[in-house]
Amino acid sequence: MPRLDIYPTYRYENYLLRAGRPFPYGASIVRGGINFSIFSRHATACTLVLFEKGTAEPMAEIPFPDEFRIGHVFCMIVFGLDYETIEYGCRMDGPYQPFLGHRFDPSKILLDPYARAISGRNVWGRPSPNHKNYPYRARPIFNDFDWTGDRPLETPAADLIIYEMHVRGFTRHPSSGVNAPGTFAGLREKIPYLKQLGVNAVELMPIHEFDELDNKFTNPQTGEKLKNYWGYNTIGFFAPKAGYAATGRDGTQVDEFKALVKELHRSGIEVFLDVVFNHTAEGGEDGPTISYRGIDNKTYYMLKPDGRYQNFSGTGNTMNCNNPIVRNLVMDSLRYWVAEYHIDGFRFDLASALGRDARGEPLANPPLLEAMAYDPILGKTKLIAEAWDAGGLYQVGSFPNYGRWAEWNGRYRDTIRRFLKSDAGQVQEMAQRIQGSPDLYNRRTPTASINFIAAHDGFTLADLFAYSRKHNEANGENNRDGTDANDSWNWGHEGPTDDPAINALRRRLVKNAAAILMVSQGVPMILMGDEMGRSQQGNNNSYCQDNEINWLDWRLLETNADLFRFVQQVIAFRWAHPSLRRQVHFQQSHGKGCPDISWHGVVAGEPDWSEQSRRIAFTLCSRHAPELTDDDIYVAMNMHWEDEAFGLPPLPRPLRWHLFADTNRPSPDDICTVGAERPLPNQTHIHVGARSVVILVGRR
Repeated sequence: MPRLDIYPTYRYENYLLRAGRPFPYGASIVRGGINFSIFSRHATACTLVLFEKGTAEPMAEIPFPDEFRIGHVFCMIVFGLDYETIEYGCRMDGPYQPFLGHRFDPSKILLDPYARAISGRNVWGRPSPNHKNYPYRARPIFNDFDWTGDRPLETPAADLIIYEMHVRGFTRHPSSGVNAPGTFAGLREKIPYLKQLGVNAVELMPIHEFDELDNKFTNPQTGEKLKNYWGYNTIGFFAPKAGYAATGRDGTQVDEFKALVKELHRSGIEVFLDVVFNHTAEGGEDGPTISYRGIDNKTYYMLKPDGRYQNFSGTGNTMNCNNPIVRNLVMDSLRYWVAEYHIDGFRFDLASALGRDARGEPLANPPLLEAMAYDPILGKTKLIAEAWDAGGLYQVGSFPNYGRWAEWNGRYRDTIRRFLKSDAGQVQEMAQRIQGSPDLYNRRTPTASINFIAAHDGFTLADLFAYSRKHNEANGENNRDGTDANDSWNWGHEGPTDDPAINALRRRLVKNAAAILMVSQGVPMILMGDEMGRSQQGNNNSYCQDNEINWLDWRLLETNADLFRFVQQVIAFRWAHPSLRRQVHFQQSHGKGCPDISWHGVVAGEPDWSEQSRRIAFTLCSRHAPELTDDDIYVAMNMHWEDEAFGLPPLPRPLRWHLFADTNRPSPDDICTVGAERPLPNQTHIHVGARSVVILVGRR
């Protein structure tokens, strides 16, 4: 007997229709046609707008009959459509009363918030010529990718080493040598490099569809119109960026990104997405109407009593994430990326904004954050918060976590930077940061702390020691943009120099940073290119620079081969020593033998916690944690401007101290291959150079 629900019951012009299903939202391919489902609480009518792929004018506009509306959901099946050749949008009718929060305008064609693919920026930097009236167009997709047994990797958090990267910037430079520079396919070609470096997770800066042409500024030095290069202006939360796909012009960005994830997983590398749910690309009152504003402005955005936008994101609007409808949108997006793309984790931009109520007040128990923590589909997905927002809410150490959330540890970044440039009064806080910040996460594990010294937002590691102030003139805002709180120092010359002494010191400080990061408890995160000395020419807000300021110059691998080797080996050292990757905080004493961690100064067992101290050392002992099965590790950090002899804690016989790394020594003697450490001739003291780090292991 034939199924009745595949037969039309209505006709509109040449199109056969039937009442649709409200779930799932968006466009779903069904037998004989496509089901369209769009929510709007306050709209009075909705019209489906269909385009033939790439054409300027609609091929049809089909009003949803009143009987096709279920509650606040317009849902309709249109028969006879080819999902490979159509694009779609909608028009919403309703009140235009901005003071009450309503901004309906039926003259505008709107993007479906649940669009799984979006055209309009199919090739990076080029607008589609026929998309003037409706620039970003939703496309239905058919999920037929062959995963052949792939799944999220579920690597224990304590074992992660994260590499934060920009998809385009990673391979766009001509020196990358890939076949499809600046794309998912190009990144895929570089997976052997990531394995060689030793990282096992990549955190991709936004790959949700965005408009890179959305920037009003020009470079005053060149006259070039600047881009929105980073991508923190999301257009659609379900669609991968077409301009990041070598096949984007063909509309197959979905499969290209899935192929990248599959290959990364095959290499043991997890994939985290940097997601931006705190705001959208529609901006403030003067911004464009793309989707949410025209579909149901009052539902999707936090509004002031007069209807203007709350701005806790710094970009003009803030999504009303704890409204049940918006909360469901966010949850649907996250579940979709985990289920359909096998994503392993998410980093949430300005995550504190996600914990505010409709008036902008911080919630003690934010429904959205709780829903993420307890959602069954996200049950083994890593959740990482940037635990602050542009409205002044700073929650590092206090972000609502439900036993699930980790945080970008801004306190770690700031403390290590100050210590590295020899600021006074840092050693006591250094002790907390190295231990996984138990002062912040005492009720959680060390893995709640995502440790980083440099990230996309700010100076690179090399620039941290080459510039005392930001140099953002090329951004077209008279150097007003970007933070002035960099905790950086140029060591005698602003920017590049031919002075060999300054260059040697800068190189040593970068190695110090890498060494400290890898011997700290918590989860380390490296910024793309820091392992080879990448510079942004002092620009600490390079969001708009689609050029060599942001592109990774692969020639640096040869120029800075010693730095790459050092970083590679300290990563290997972390892998080799489980005592550096503990899943619980240290116990200071076991009542028998050595504690988990012991602190020292220039005299073993006598740390100097004074305000003027710039030297600290520690020993890790795993003899009372047999599950770790590890050597003793000794780390001395001397950020004073004078050399010092550090007394070494004694080891039980027949163990002896062996030298793994000494950043004061020239390459290749600055670091050993893991397992080939050199025994120290003097087992009672070690010379630690000015502003340098020494790492020892105790073994037979």
